[in-house]
Amino acid sequence: MITIFGSINMDLIATTDRLPKPGETVAGNSFSTAAGGKGANQALAARRAGATVRLSGAVGNDGFAEPALALLDAAGTDLSTTRRVSEPTGTALILVGGDGENMIAVVPGANGTNTAEHATAAVAALNPGDTLMLQFEIPVAAVETALISAKAKGVRTVLNLAPLIPEAARLGRLADIVIANETEFERLAGQDNMSAAERETALVRLHAETGQTLIVTLGGDGVIAIRDGEVSRAKGLVIEPVDTVGAGDTFCGYFAASLDQGMDFHASLRRAAVAGSLACLKAGAQPSIPVASEVEERL
Repeated sequence: MITIFGSINMDLIATTDRLPKPGETVAGNSFSTAAGGKGANQALAARRAGATVRLSGAVGNDGFAEPALALLDAAGTDLSTTRRVSEPTGTALILVGGDGENMIAVVPGANGTNTAEHATAAVAALNPGDTLMLQFEIPVAAVETALISAKAKGVRTVLNLAPLIPEAARLGRLADIVIANETEFERLAGQDNMSAAERETALVRLHAETGQTLIVTLGGDGVIAIRDGEVSRAKGLVIEPVDTVGAGDTFCGYFAASLDQGMDFHASLRRAAVAGSLACLKAGAQPSIPVASEVEERL
């Protein structure tokens, strides 16, 4: 069983030939909306990977609430602990350039109403051996309480260090498994502009200090990780990305689901890396998350 305590958004997505520089206006090519939010994306990814998933979070009583939850509901996600509040549903404003790179501004809205008390309630429904996954699109106090409460209960915790916040390094030490991209890992390690060799050295050093499982996603170069003193690597697919929005969330959801389903660590990394690659082949956030059969065909 996986519980994801995190954000639920509506994504407002515009595509351009290239991303604008500060103060610049560029012409857009298309506009679309998609259900998003890192918590919701990861929940849908884990569900599409075949896991039993509960999403704890909040949406507003506005026109974005139903479409934000529609794909999750259709996939069979347990939404019984998702609250309706007076604040508007969270939104993400996304620009996608012609090379697949993106810029995102997130307005928390209802996601900002998640409190330490809600975190305690989310963990109360979990049993030892279950998995709790978190990100940083809800208030820090809620994330910290959830991590501490889950550890005391024997629940496996997975923390995605995104989006990057000042408290990332401190809170990162509280999780059993940490998933970060290259920039986020540099914050965790306290070192900027790492070379590949420096990254691996830092990975080994941090693991020796904390005993945590540490995973660093490297985009087209796959993933590097360390667990129980052993460094592992896994490759995704060789692709030309259309849109990288949602790729990291797809990786996180598939990885957590694979562990929950009893797969070994390296196989879980590889499956998640392939799923993340496939998520880059279509524009959009949640709709681009592949189903398990699509991933199995490429393994």
